[in-house]
Parts: sequence; C-alpha cells; structure tokens
Amino acid sequence: STQKPKPSNFQRNEYADAQLQDIVRKMRERATVYKEKLKDPVLSSPEGSPTASPSKKKPPPPPKEEKKEEKKEDAEVKPEEDHYCDMLCCKFKKPPLKKYIEYLQLPDSIDSYTDRRYVAWLMLVTIAYNWNCWFIPLRFVFPYQTPSNTIYWFTIDIICDICYLCDLLIFQPRVQFLKGGDIIVNRVEMKKFYHSSMKFWLDVISVLPFEVLYFFFGFNPAFRANRMLKHNTFFEFNDRLEAILDKAYIYRVIRTTGYLLFILHINACLYYWASDYEGLGSTRWVYDGKGNMYLRCYYWAVRTLITIGGLPEPQTLFEIVFQLLNFFLGVFVFSSLIGQMRDVIGAATAGQNYYRSCMDNTVSYMNTYSIPKMVQNRVRTWYEYTWDSQGMLDESELLEQMPTKMQLAIAIDVNFAIVNKVDLFKGCDTQMIYDMLLRLKSIVYLPGDFVCKKGEIGREMYIIKQGEVQVLGGPDGTKVLVTLRAGAVFGEISLLAAGGGNRRTANVVAHGFANLFILDKKTLNEILVHYPDSEKLLMKKAKVLLKEKGKPAPGPPVQQPRGLASLFGQKQETPKLFKAMLGGKGKEGLARLLQLKRERDTQVIKQKQRKSKEKSKQTKILKESRDKIDFTKTLRASDLLILQNKPEQEEKQPVEPVASSAPPAQKEEPNADAKPPAVMHRTTTKESLIISMSPSPRAEEGEILKVEVKEKTKK
Repeated sequence: STQKPKPSNFQRNEYADAQLQDIVRKMRERATVYKEKLKDPVLSSPEGSPTASPSKKKPPPPPKEEKKEEKKEDAEVKPEEDHYCDMLCCKFKKPPLKKYIEYLQLPDSIDSYTDRRYVAWLMLVTIAYNWNCWFIPLRFVFPYQTPSNTIYWFTIDIICDICYLCDLLIFQPRVQFLKGGDIIVNRVEMKKFYHSSMKFWLDVISVLPFEVLYFFFGFNPAFRANRMLKHNTFFEFNDRLEAILDKAYIYRVIRTTGYLLFILHINACLYYWASDYEGLGSTRWVYDGKGNMYLRCYYWAVRTLITIGGLPEPQTLFEIVFQLLNFFLGVFVFSSLIGQMRDVIGAATAGQNYYRSCMDNTVSYMNTYSIPKMVQNRVRTWYEYTWDSQGMLDESELLEQMPTKMQLAIAIDVNFAIVNKVDLFKGCDTQMIYDMLLRLKSIVYLPGDFVCKKGEIGREMYIIKQGEVQVLGGPDGTKVLVTLRAGAVFGEISLLAAGGGNRRTANVVAHGFANLFILDKKTLNEILVHYPDSEKLLMKKAKVLLKEKGKPAPGPPVQQPRGLASLFGQKQETPKLFKAMLGGKGKEGLARLLQLKRERDTQVIKQKQRKSKEKSKQTKILKESRDKIDFTKTLRASDLLILQNKPEQEEKQPVEPVASSAPPAQKEEPNADAKPPAVMHRTTTKESLIISMSPSPRAEEGEILKVEVKEKTKK
C-alpha cells in the first residue's frame, strides 16, 4: 500500500490545544470528585439536581377560548401603545393616568409610625397651625391688617382652614390604632376610635366658623383664636419627625429655640397692647410710636424676659403691675427653657461624654501602675479608632437591649453579606449561619498587632470584616506570604481539627486597622449540635483542608506539554528506593541499596523475635492460671475439714520446699499439683485454715490462691 506523503509545513492551532487541555483538566477534576464521593457520601454531588418530571399536559382548550384569550391580550397591549406622545422628531412615553391616581390615592388605613406621606401631611398642617399662632396675635394687636390688604389675609386663612378640614375628615379617621396588642385596620373601627377621643373634639372646635361674626363686628382676627387649639397635631408631628431623623437632637435644639422666640413674640404683642392702652408716648415706659413698632416692642420684650435691665421705670399702677408680672414670667420661662436646652444638648452628647469618661478612667489606671508610654499611646489609638469607626465601644451593649428577633434582623443586614461569602460555610444550613451571626464577636486590631502566633493553641476562627491582615513566614518570620482582605477566613483548621491539630501554623499580623469577627470552638460546637448535616459537611471540609495542609509547598510551575502530548497524564515520580540506588555513581548506588536491604531484614528479624517472646510469655501465664483453677475444683468439703484439723507439723511439711533454689515462677507448681494425703491424723488444735481465691490486679495473670492460718477465739 502506498503511504501518503506527510505535509512539509505542519501548522498547530493554539486555540484548539488550549481547549483540549481545558477539557482534559475538567475530566480529571470530575473523576477526582467522584472518587471522593464514593469514599465519603457526605459531600453533595457536583451535578445539578435533576429537574422535576414533566407533568401530564392538559388537553388543549377549544379554539374559541384561544381566540378570546388572544383578543384579551391584544386589548391589554393596546392601552400601553396609546401612551406615546409625538413631539417634533422625538417620541416620549407618557405614563397612564391610572398610575398617577393609584399613587395619589390614600390607603384604607394609615400607619402613623412608618408612612412618610402621613408625616408630610402633618408637616403641612403644622405650618398652618404656626401661621395662626404667630399671626393672629400680631394682627389683633399691631395695626398691620388694613382694608387694602384684607383680601390677602383672608385668602391665606381660607387655605389654612381647608388643611384643618381635610385632616379632620380624611386623614385622622384612617389612622391605625392598637387595641389589646392588635393593630386595628377596620375603617369603621378607626373612625369610631377617633370620634371618641379628645383630639377629635379639639379638632372640631378649631374649625368652627366664628368668622361669620365678621358681618356683625367687622374683620377682627380675634374670632380665629379657636384655630390655636389644634396643638395635638403639632406635637404629633414633632414625635414622628424625630423618629425618622438621623440626628434628632438638631431638630430638638431648633424647636426649643422656636419656643423661646414665640414667647418673646407674645410678650412683644402684650407690650404694644399695654402701650396702646396707656397711650402711645404718654409716659417714658410705654412705646413712643417711633421707628419700626414690632422691632422696638420685641427688643423691649427680650430685655424684660431675660432680665437684662436698663429699662425706663414704670410710672402708673398698671405699668408697675404689668412689669412685675413680666419679670416673674420671664424668670420662670427663661429658667425652664435654659434647663430644657441643657437636657437637649446633654442627650446629644451623652455618647461622647461616655467615651471621654471611659478613656479618662483608662488613662488614670495606666498612670497609676506606670504603664509604658508606648502601650498608653496604643490604648488611646484603639479608643479613638473604635469610637470613630462605629460610634460606640461595644456593639453588643446596644443589641442586648433588643429582642432576639431584632438582633438577628440587624445582624443579617450588617454582617450576613460578609459571612455568606466565606467558602467554608457555603452549602451549610442558612439557619445555622443565622445562629452563628448572633454569636460573632467584633474586635479591632491596631497596625502591627499579632492576631495569632505560630505554635500557640488555636481555639477560635477569624473572619475579616474590614481591613487587611498579613500571614508571615520564612526563616526569620518576617516574609509576607499572603495578604488577606475583607471576607477572608483564617484559623479554621484549628477550629475544625480534632485533637493534636489545633496549633497555629503561621503568624498573622494586622496590616493597618483591622476589624475581625471571632468565633470560638465551644460556640461552634454548641451551634452544630442542632445541625448534624452542616456538621458533617464542615468535618469533610476540615479533612480536605488538613490534607491540603500536609502537602509539600508547590515548586516552580512546570511547563505544560503542547499538542497531543497534553492528552496524557504527567510522568509519575520516581520511587524513593530507585532514587537512593541511582543517587550514587557506579557501585556506590548498588552498595547503598544492599545496605538498606540488610537494615530492613534485621528489623524484620527483631520484630519476629520480639513477637515470639511475647507469645510464649502469654502462654505460660495462661497455663498457670488454668492450674490454679483446677486445684480449687479438686478441693472438696471433706478435704477442707481435714485441713482445718491438721496438726502444725503436717502444715509445715509442704512449706519446706520453698527454700529450694527453684525459680519463683515454679515454686507454686508442686503445691498446685500436689494431692492431699490418704491418711490424716485427726487431732484438735487452736488454729484454723482459710483458703480463698481472688482476682489478680493484672489482667493476664488470672486469679490468686490465698491460704491464711488464724487462731480460734474463745467464746
């Protein structure tokens, strides 16, 4: 047969070679996984779970129904297509009007604690309430309301009244309430509850239309004084707003300042009313009618309430009484507001004061015991970083005040994303991870702190929450082997290993500030008691980790073969015996091999001799124990009676052979094999013979025969 000529220029496809190598690698990994699966069926199969068997198909519907469904789908699609607006060369999609209505439509019930729309509505009502509180006294006392601008004041009053009516008729009857621990959302029950409350009657009085008296007494703002009775809505808005603000103390300071300004505003209005009553400019004490009337009166109110002094002396009895009441009211109001402001600021800085107190106590303790300055500086750095990073020294103190469910909810939101990325816990029960989140302890390490040292006993595992740590090694222990970042885990071998494998294998140092989660071995065992499947999975992963740990360090990367050679496995390593033989040159390698063989044969012979000696010794001990048992069986009741009455001389006869030079192991054999004499002289004696068997303290010796001689006691 003719051979085909080989091509002179052979071209190799690198992409095809890479694909073939990848396929071979995956097939080897798959075979390895299946081998481990056969050895230990705990690990889950790498294959995906089979899909559910397809259910029986229902019979197709009649064609009429199909046509109806198609028509409905077309009808549903058409409205969406109609919401496009063509403008010049562009086409804009316009949302349907129904969506706007659904968004603006009020729900059947309103949760006053979580619904932000309700808080926004309360803010609108509060603005209307503040308008009435500030401007009704101002318009009643000062001549700012004139016939030329009455229409503007009247328009704003109507807008405020509309807000009051909407709150009374629409919003308040929809607010949920608690009854016996249950949240009531029934529309009728909510309306009935609101109508039976004091807030409802105050809201009704605040919207009564006393403005009809304008037709009889003129346009007087005093007829709107009932609008200031809607104070419950104002205080409810303050509570709801503080609950949703991040820094509520800022709003408390602003609100307290507003209280002070409002009291000064009322005092200024009263001073102008008193001046008008006495006559503007009639005395030195009253307002003289010059300048801006409101600012001059407000200035006088500030100096009076704060008791600054330097004011003109009152002349008439009315002025004296008015000034005395003003001074008393000023002392009471000013002291109350200052105390409230102090409480607000104190509550805002309570955490900072606690931090300063703890740090001062620690510094005082270190100074008392003369702690080195370097250690003191590190302690101060830890305090400052911990407080700046998390706003508290110990997070557990805050969580302990909450129920367990809330603690779990917060822990899941804060830490679950970090723990879920850990490869060690992948595949474990989710509830087990939740339980573990509640047991994690957060600790901050400073730059250069040793998290763990090589050789020490490991009782905990570390999960990096924030920062970096470095694993050190090398001859001097300063070489950085690897840098671990957020989400990495180390120390799991010491936590999961059985006895003997719980020592640290490397030094770990914090590189910069590092915040770590710590999970100790005792806590993990307490959790795994309730999750046996997760425990088996973790133990299997621990075996794999220990196996990888025992492997030698990887050498330089071996260049992979190219072409078809990559389909075959790598050449196996040469056995150590052949390495030893081929290590020398010429006869030296063979001589080394023969020497190793002689040493091995010598060790085998010694082991056989040792085993034979142990076997013979055990046989001898077993024989002695059997002889003792046979002797006790041959003794009868009559023999015991003869031995009991035996004279002393006959008792001493069998004892004489003890002095012979026989070995100790053979001394008891004649006595054990000896038979009682056929003729015994029966005589009386004062002594009695007691024979007993007791187990030997050594397991291999059997039982021990005891013979005791005791004198008879006289009765």
